[in-house]
Amino acid sequence: MPFPKPWLSPELVSAGRAPMHALEHPEQLLLDGLWDFELLDSPEAEPTGQWRQIRVPGAWTMQGTADLPQYTNIQMPFPQSPPEVPARNPTGRYRKNFTVPEAWRGQRLVLHVGAAESVLLVSVNGQQIGFSKDSHLAAEFELDGLLNDGENELLLTVVKFSDASFIEDQDQWWHGGLTRSVYLYRTPPNYLQDVAAVADFDPLTGDGTLELTVTVAGTDAQLPDGYRVRATLANQAPVEAELPSQQRKGFVLDPETVPDAALGDLDLPAAVYLSAAGIELDDRVEELVQGYHRATWRKPGEVQLRIQPGQVQPWSAELPQLYRLLVQLIDPEGQLTDETWIDVGFRRVAVDGRDLLVNGQRVWIQGVNRHDFDPHTGRTLDREQLHQQLAQLKRFNINAIRTSHYPNDPVFLELADRFGFYVIDEANIESHDWARSICDNPRYLGAFVDRVSRMILRDKNHPSVIIWSLGNESGSGANHDAAAGWARGYDPHRPLHYEGAINADWHSGHRQTDIVAPMYPPIQAIVAYAQHPAADRPLIMCEYQHAMGNSNGSLDDYWRAIRSTPGLQGGFIWELWDHGLDSEATGQYRYGGDFGDTPNDGNFCIDGLLFPDGTPHPAMHEVRRIFSPVEFESTANDLRRGILRLRNMQHFADLTGLAFSACLVRVDGEGDPLALAAAAGPGGIADVVLPDSWTEAFGSAQTIGLRLTVCTAGDLLWATAGTELAQLQLTVREPASVVASGGPGQALELDAEGLLRHPLLSSAPVLNFWRAPTDNDRLRFGGEAFGGSGLDAVQRDLEQVRWSADRSAAVVSSSYRTSTGFTIRHRQEIRSLLDGGVAIEETVEIPAGLEDLPRVGIMLALVPGFEYVEWLGEGPHESYPDRRAAAMPGRWRSSVAGLQVPYLRPQENGGRGRVHELDLSAGETSLQLRFDRGMQFSAAHFRTEDLVQTRHSWELAARPETFVYLDVVHRGLGTASVGPDVLPEYRIPSGTYSWAWSIR
Repeated sequence: MPFPKPWLSPELVSAGRAPMHALEHPEQLLLDGLWDFELLDSPEAEPTGQWRQIRVPGAWTMQGTADLPQYTNIQMPFPQSPPEVPARNPTGRYRKNFTVPEAWRGQRLVLHVGAAESVLLVSVNGQQIGFSKDSHLAAEFELDGLLNDGENELLLTVVKFSDASFIEDQDQWWHGGLTRSVYLYRTPPNYLQDVAAVADFDPLTGDGTLELTVTVAGTDAQLPDGYRVRATLANQAPVEAELPSQQRKGFVLDPETVPDAALGDLDLPAAVYLSAAGIELDDRVEELVQGYHRATWRKPGEVQLRIQPGQVQPWSAELPQLYRLLVQLIDPEGQLTDETWIDVGFRRVAVDGRDLLVNGQRVWIQGVNRHDFDPHTGRTLDREQLHQQLAQLKRFNINAIRTSHYPNDPVFLELADRFGFYVIDEANIESHDWARSICDNPRYLGAFVDRVSRMILRDKNHPSVIIWSLGNESGSGANHDAAAGWARGYDPHRPLHYEGAINADWHSGHRQTDIVAPMYPPIQAIVAYAQHPAADRPLIMCEYQHAMGNSNGSLDDYWRAIRSTPGLQGGFIWELWDHGLDSEATGQYRYGGDFGDTPNDGNFCIDGLLFPDGTPHPAMHEVRRIFSPVEFESTANDLRRGILRLRNMQHFADLTGLAFSACLVRVDGEGDPLALAAAAGPGGIADVVLPDSWTEAFGSAQTIGLRLTVCTAGDLLWATAGTELAQLQLTVREPASVVASGGPGQALELDAEGLLRHPLLSSAPVLNFWRAPTDNDRLRFGGEAFGGSGLDAVQRDLEQVRWSADRSAAVVSSSYRTSTGFTIRHRQEIRSLLDGGVAIEETVEIPAGLEDLPRVGIMLALVPGFEYVEWLGEGPHESYPDRRAAAMPGRWRSSVAGLQVPYLRPQENGGRGRVHELDLSAGETSLQLRFDRGMQFSAAHFRTEDLVQTRHSWELAARPETFVYLDVVHRGLGTASVGPDVLPEYRIPSGTYSWAWSIR
């Protein structure tokens, strides 16, 4: 081994590893598939020779080994201090035999290991050739002189825990193994080592400029003179440049190029100093000075080329125009030696004061944080999976991705270029548990710079990458300054991002970040920053809207503030995935602690907009609606006058790429859709013509409003023509609320406790103040506010029943005592109706001291068999008071099971807001409920207690009864698991609540 115990040496980041580059090499010998594998207790344990087979790529923790996944958020999975690791340190040995193709003889051969967690040790044919750290960037090793003519043995040893683990302490599962592809590739002996392509776009002229820096290397110490580099952009004429000689010849004044005798006597060293001092020199002298600098400071094997194609179509997330660039290496005899293709996108990214500009335009960052994640493999995804993931995000109008918290799979960026996403590319640095110390620890200085620089070297040519990130939650120190300095020096064309730089002071940290990127700030704070006279950078939240369970309240409130406040440009929702694991593909997703992992942070990894299988949470529909490419400019009054105006919310695209249709929404359902024509440039207004008959219909009490559907107009890489992108509804009136009425009916039936008896009810209506705590409720309040209110265990006491003379009506007075001593007064006026129904008027008095309730309403249970629901109210998806931008008033239908949202940890779910009518059916039997106002409604085959007492959704056992919850007020959701709690306007204070309803 080149160095003893490299897994305990932060100063050592690699040995024998080839430089990082941005090129793809298509001639590969793929080594993916089944490998021989043995798992040792530590890197110093003696091999057993007991091999089994394991699949590469893939984490060994997901393939039936003795080392299982472990989940922690901030805390390390072991108690040692940096750089020490536990004695038991799972270490995997991977063995693969291969034979090099005959046609590759005489070529340069390179081993590419896409990713290894967390230290990779490489041996070929029994010879140790190097090691590498960084679990999310590839390591390459040259194999010249190491291979046999026949079969070769490759041994890759992966050490799970190391000094590097302390800077890979991200909020995710701890795995071990080879998680990306392994292959060999070949190049000629003299080859293109790297290409840096800076494709700039001038938004004022529309011209593009392509600056190329091409590095050429060879297996010999020096390249022969006479090699040339040729670059061809799309249909442009090629440009060429000869590589400078690698022989050190100094700088000589050539009389043929300097015909003026006076220049021949020039004191060149003096001219060099005068030029450096800012003295204006003769143009011919200045040219010689610059030639002197080029000759003196030239980099061996490097050449610059410039292509000026004139007018180009710029790249943006909306219109991701790419141009093919061919770079070729030509030998002294004029023969093609090597070549590579690169997709370039002309675009300019800049920070101008409080604005992040793309191509001169201030753009909205409608973003999400994304991990490389798969529930069955841990982290490994193939190209098709990545294609489907990113296509889904485009269809939900997400335009930006932060690669939290490490460089994602290279295919991700290739697709981001083609599909169109703005990407914050983040280095694999997070020392959350040791954030205060490692950022200034000189032993980790090289690791910080290595990880940032290698990410930039790999991803520099991707137009989708608009911002580099120095990592995440690692404090702020000298190591960040060093990494930032390298990034700014190498790539001055992109801004830097780092939240740690501004964590304590949003007006500080300029060395490390060009973006003010707070985590989980309240709306009040971001608006205050933007309005502060000292604010000098754009504010883009790197994390907000923690999507844990039934969450994402007030996303629309955030975006109202963002769109109305200069200096605010959006943010990245945390996060995309529920990280539930299911290695056996049973559908039984697991979280921290389910593998016997200790310590662990429970279900805190279940915090995404998507379930582990990729199914959207209801909050994704909220995202889609708020990020819609068009928005209503008209009001309800405009609609009544036949005026429909749409604003194009896009920055670069007009509306030709979208197709529109609309329908009338009535109390009895939707009308037939009608195709609409809408034309507007970026940010413009489209006036849409509606039929006269629709204008008349908007005056009818039966018409609720207009529903607009936005689809793709043509086939795209990520969607076929007609794919729905948004549904928007402009409501002209709420549905009328009518409680059943009529003359008195038969004698009312109440039980001994004054509760209603009904043949279709298995449990009488009673007051309800409790909900199965959401993750936000549980993590923010724990056993204090909600749990300490006593509302989960109320005791009802009947106080009085006053009957009418004919016993067709009664006034029932009762009280509900909480376990903490509060008394809630309840008064019911119950009347039987001639048609067999019952009308009820409710009055509830919440005493002072109970100031933040989960809900106020009633719950009842139906006899078995009621499986279908129809309602007039908001739908079709789950909605709550602070998450209802996507909710549309109308008439909707569902099965009871279809109302449920199977959040992995069971909690309050399935609510629909502002429901005025509710019909539940069991075959030919139905139960009709009517309300005097819009109610929050849910129905399920589970009781609240079932949800509270069950750890996983797949462990819930459905009951035959249908449990119905009807709330006059229901607390919002907020994002308090991490971030702001429910805003005051969505909370439930003490006071008197009254409503009326009927059942028949």
